Amino acid sequence: MHMKTDATALRRARVTVDFAELLRLRAQQSPEHPYVEPAADGRALVYGELLRSAQGWAGLLDDLGSMPGSVVGLAVADPIDFTAVFVGVLASGRVAAPFDPRATDAELLAVLERTGASLVVSDRPSPGPSEWLTMPAGAFVLDGSGSPLLGGGGLLLSTSGTTGVPKVIHIDEKRLLHTAQAIAVHHELTVHDRGFNPLPLFHVNAEVVGLLATAVAGATLVLDDRFHRRGFWETLGRRRITWVNAVPAILARLSTLEADEVVPAGIRFARSASAPLPGAVLERFEHATGIPVVETYGMTEAASQITANPLHGPRKRGSVGLPVATEVRIAGDAEPGRLGRVEIRGPSVITSYARPGYEERFDAEGWLETGDLGYFDEDGYLFLVGRVDDVINRSGEKIYPREVEEVILAEPQVTSVAVVGWDHEVLGQVPVAYMVAEGVQGPEDRAHAAALVARLQERCAAALSRPKRPYAFHVVGQLPQGATGKVRRRSVADGSAIYTLLVE
Repeated sequence: MHMKTDATALRRARVTVDFAELLRLRAQQSPEHPYVEPAADGRALVYGELLRSAQGWAGLLDDLGSMPGSVVGLAVADPIDFTAVFVGVLASGRVAAPFDPRATDAELLAVLERTGASLVVSDRPSPGPSEWLTMPAGAFVLDGSGSPLLGGGGLLLSTSGTTGVPKVIHIDEKRLLHTAQAIAVHHELTVHDRGFNPLPLFHVNAEVVGLLATAVAGATLVLDDRFHRRGFWETLGRRRITWVNAVPAILARLSTLEADEVVPAGIRFARSASAPLPGAVLERFEHATGIPVVETYGMTEAASQITANPLHGPRKRGSVGLPVATEVRIAGDAEPGRLGRVEIRGPSVITSYARPGYEERFDAEGWLETGDLGYFDEDGYLFLVGRVDDVINRSGEKIYPREVEEVILAEPQVTSVAVVGWDHEVLGQVPVAYMVAEGVQGPEDRAHAAALVARLQERCAAALSRPKRPYAFHVVGQLPQGATGKVRRRSVADGSAIYTLLVE
């Protein structure tokens, strides 16, 4: 089955100016309108100042010998400072390569090698003894070799690595703006909107869904350095927020209100992305807050958003929605309900990776294999069941972790779970569950953990056929996660179990 957005929506998502011209238009129309604000009290960056800042960065990069199309690394922790540099690099026709500012020196040097950046803007100390130059605008590293010219501005990103070896991806300006405008149109963003983004700015979600879609709409985005549970709703009320850019891990934390918490009026929706949203979490959040959740699906290779549930109309539990300005199909053009590999193509989707390798993921017609398994229903909504590499093969029967995880997450005490495959000498593989639970913090809580696991055994017995029921339950202190809350499945079995029950 092959789904794509209708022609009218595609025309509405077409960008007719480049990013530099967009900045000039915004500065002319609304010079004093805030572009980004900090979640705490502090300075705002208005559109007029944003243009002047971008022009200043362009001149500084010229003076440093950085050519248009070259790669400029960003390792900036302060959200407002990051935004100013990020916008300045893009508007100057260069390629921004955002790095995690909290990375270790070894991690930073590794990503520098992957991206080939020879110039890095940073507010952190040097990772090496002789390569860094301190300047009034920040810290810069130059290796003297000159970074490769990628042709035009854009982003150079490494994938999260949660599903394998990180890939280096160049997303040009045209793809970025196509996606940003499609997001703004789909979510009906206007100059009156005030979004809230607690997600890391070195990730494509915050960059495109947050910063670029806000600029396209001429709206305002409130930035936090990270998610803070304490005082969350008070902050949103004080900052007059109209929509929230979130991930499932954040929605799970917000799905239970404290006794003195009040959800402010005026929040149109909460957007969920970056990882599968469990149905139980969606229902608990909407019931507790009254805020509708728009579940979406995206990946770095598509400049973020691929599909999204409608803002108005049916939002289907368990579905990542309908294609938005991107073509999506199940390999082999499967009929509705038939499971297969999800493939994508379109104006936002890359046609190759920035470094050699993975050429087999693209076919001759430009379709990119996402690595996800899913199906369309009769209404054209996409449902994902998991990653191709995550499927558990138990004596020839395929088990999809998400189905088992949904059952476990229906237990309110469980806050997060990962089901992975264990090698078994007779069955080949068996499903095993690792969980984080409220009220279980250490060995002293083993009795609570045992009672929880007993309830889960009953729940799984009622909802799952025998092969799908976990062979073992592990209650752990935490699950290893990436920056956006996506569980690193290959690192799950880390020996931190507080309580373990093997099911014979």
